[in-house]
Amino acid sequence: MAALAGLGYRQGGVRVAFSLIGIFAAALLARPIGKLIRMLMVMLGVKNIILLGVLPPIVGFILVSLCFKAGALPVHHRIDVHFKYHAGDLRLALWERLHHRLGLCLGFFNGFAYFVVISWVIYALSYWTVQMANPSGDPWTLNLFNRLGKDMSASGFSKVARAVDPLPESYYDTADVGGLIYNNPLLEARVAHYPAFLGLAERPEFQELGNDKAFIDMWQRGEPILNLMNHPPVKKILENADLVSTIRGLVIPNLKDLEGYLTTGRSEKYDPERILGKWDFDLAYTMVMVRRAKPNLTANDMLRQRHERARTYAQTSFVATPEHQAILKAAPQAGQGEWKEDGENKYQVTISGKQLTASIESERLTLRGEGIELAFLRED
Repeated sequence: MAALAGLGYRQGGVRVAFSLIGIFAAALLARPIGKLIRMLMVMLGVKNIILLGVLPPIVGFILVSLCFKAGALPVHHRIDVHFKYHAGDLRLALWERLHHRLGLCLGFFNGFAYFVVISWVIYALSYWTVQMANPSGDPWTLNLFNRLGKDMSASGFSKVARAVDPLPESYYDTADVGGLIYNNPLLEARVAHYPAFLGLAERPEFQELGNDKAFIDMWQRGEPILNLMNHPPVKKILENADLVSTIRGLVIPNLKDLEGYLTTGRSEKYDPERILGKWDFDLAYTMVMVRRAKPNLTANDMLRQRHERARTYAQTSFVATPEHQAILKAAPQAGQGEWKEDGENKYQVTISGKQLTASIESERLTLRGEGIELAFLRED
């Protein structure tokens, strides 16, 4: 603030006034201009999600500020010429005194405005980085940045930064969920079973990530978040713009429910639809269904059918997603289709053109159709 006050005294009131207006205009226009810059960066081949998220609004802010500073030069020149050559010595002296003193005062305002803007940048970014900090593994620059964020919060100045914050509440809710997942590797299974993510879990990118032992080990060791983001399967996901957009579309509307699910294991939004989830083949109850359907089977026939079904359906699972997608895996009838409600705890399921009837009792799901008698238990 002192430096900008001194600079304001030297430059004079006109140029400093333009700079001050430019700061407010840049703060308002940084995001919309940043979107255009982000599109340009994507066209130029930039894929780093951090750069695409942070750099465009900063560049937009700088460009708008520079435009106002450039616009101040001809105005300052015209006024300066008028007082030097047309107003007389007395008016020139009075103008220069006013000009410099006004520049000094406005320079203080410029300094404070920049201080608030920089504080907001620190607050917004450190809200993420502090929750995913690894002091022993993060670079010193990131540790210093996190220290700034913590000190700003301790001093109470974070309230000022939040008061001028244009970011939506979902930005901070996402950071809370990300920090919860990063610091609790045992939540991996719970994340994968959240109903909104069931469709994503079937994509090959996430299948590869889920089977990547090196990634799981890094996560459980608490590796720095930058190392996790640079791990090849994760980097592959983050560089897929369409996939990132799909993930964002699933996460943002479900943030509060997701946070509650990760904490308690219960989803207020999805639990009422009982078919949603991943279900594993239940051999014991399947044989009960077979006995009920064919009560005249001999003990030898039952034993033969048990062995046959154990061999055929051992790895079978059924997945129902909130998008009404139904997936039957690792079975002779394997395929994809859809499900729809057909009464309380009853559903009609279509798999590869075959019509099946599903019903749920307790934590067990049964599928019945022509030549099909299968039972499943919900996978936790």
